[in-house]
Amino acid sequence: MNNGGAEAAVAPVGGPQPLEWKFSQVFGERTAGEEIQDVDIISAIEFNRTGDHLATGDRGGRVVLFERTDTLDHVGQRRDLEKMDYPINRHPLFRYKTEFQSHEPEFDYLKSLEIEEKINKIRWCQSAYGALSLLSTNDKTIKFWKVQEKQVKKVCDLNVDSTKAMGNGPIVGSSISTSSKQYMANGGCTSNDFSLPNGGLPSLRLPMVTTLETKLMARCRRIYSHAHDYHINSISNNSDGETFISADDLRINLWNLEISNQSFNIVDVKPANMEDLTEVITSAEFHPIHCNMLAYSSSKGSIRLIDMRQSALCDIHIKLFEEQEAPGSRSFFTDIIASISDIKFAKDGRHILSRDYLTLKLWDINMDSGPVATFQVHEYLRPKLCDLYENDSIFDKFECCLSGDGLRVATGSYSNLFQVFGCSEGSKKATTLEANKNPMRRQGLTASRPSRSLGSPSGVVRRGKGADNSAVDANGNTFDFTTKLLHLAWHPTENSIAWLLLIAFCFVPSSLINDAEAAAVYHNTLVPTPEVQCCCC
Repeated sequence: MNNGGAEAAVAPVGGPQPLEWKFSQVFGERTAGEEIQDVDIISAIEFNRTGDHLATGDRGGRVVLFERTDTLDHVGQRRDLEKMDYPINRHPLFRYKTEFQSHEPEFDYLKSLEIEEKINKIRWCQSAYGALSLLSTNDKTIKFWKVQEKQVKKVCDLNVDSTKAMGNGPIVGSSISTSSKQYMANGGCTSNDFSLPNGGLPSLRLPMVTTLETKLMARCRRIYSHAHDYHINSISNNSDGETFISADDLRINLWNLEISNQSFNIVDVKPANMEDLTEVITSAEFHPIHCNMLAYSSSKGSIRLIDMRQSALCDIHIKLFEEQEAPGSRSFFTDIIASISDIKFAKDGRHILSRDYLTLKLWDINMDSGPVATFQVHEYLRPKLCDLYENDSIFDKFECCLSGDGLRVATGSYSNLFQVFGCSEGSKKATTLEANKNPMRRQGLTASRPSRSLGSPSGVVRRGKGADNSAVDANGNTFDFTTKLLHLAWHPTENSIAWLLLIAFCFVPSSLINDAEAAAVYHNTLVPTPEVQCCCC
């Protein structure tokens, strides 16, 4: 896979070199005993295309923007900096930029349904004229936001002397005139008892407009609503920069960014009789290069690739990616754990990464016989599916992401853990990191499995007396189901991961372990408050 350009990224022999992860930053760290409000829990995260800005959305309907600062002071070309022998910072540093209220709670009176303000997804759009543009959505409504600097101006220095005003009518801001002069409708005066002094009128001077300050202003340019009967689970921008898609459980709609009152339904899986419904749409993503292609996943563990040039309603797919069940492996939980919670295209558009409950899979769009690699994430939980079903943990939806060079993939897990896998030839190990100030504290090695099957269960699953909120893996590590890392995003050009945990989003830069370079840093960021901590090497 290439790094979004024309030249392919060549992996080193034996796979990519190992990475070291360290703590870098924290914004708004919680104090001991501070209560977590539900509206402060972050629910979405997204880097923009350059990686210079990061957006997060929370359950309170707010969108918070962060900007990168380590590139602002040294904006020269990398080659020029190398000539100057200037040390290049290996880890990006971010700071709070602005925030705005994107969505408010609503009530659908026709359906007697409350609509939460929670932000489900955020997607950056192409920027123009120095403004930042992004899409944000809750369960029903998508909004197109434009964020840019505005100069606050004020008319001041009104130097007209009202005491020396001639026959021009009352002066703005002056007291009501008590003169007995008669004024005409156009503001003139019928009296001729004044004369023009030599050199003009010294008391008549123009007001001046001055700039007081520059503020970041967020303006909602478009609102796309009333197009989904079910909750929106995905939005994705097209590479043409003009259109985007929104997906719910049964339909995918195509929108034009400039037209908010009309959309086109391109995928509809709703059966004539809802009792015949067997699967729903779980995620949808546009191809990063070809504007006519998109992929969507289903609750049955399949991914469909469609071409919008074939027909207006894309009911027929051009490729179907699914893994066949192993004989005798089907159980009550098979369909639940096979449901795909997230899909992502690689930058070159050649590969698709999918995440189900137990595994992470990498697919080649030119090979629909099965995944090219399967990474075991939660295999140790297979014997505890009954307990997970009772405490609803089996329905958790974990996101996944790929590195910009396509050599690594990452996803979240329980106990505030996330795992990074190498996906090139010869890479069989995974790094397990803990979302805290010492991410390398808890590591484990997990083998990626290139086979085509999930395999049979390790044993008979028996229902326990109650739901258990912990589990133990093969290495004896205990996992807590009440703390989970669901959302994360990889920096588009660097080995850096931003992840969300409760009200926190954490940013993890990394570098290759090299004697000549400093080890990389990991950055943990929370909802911005005046308190800021930073630690890097």
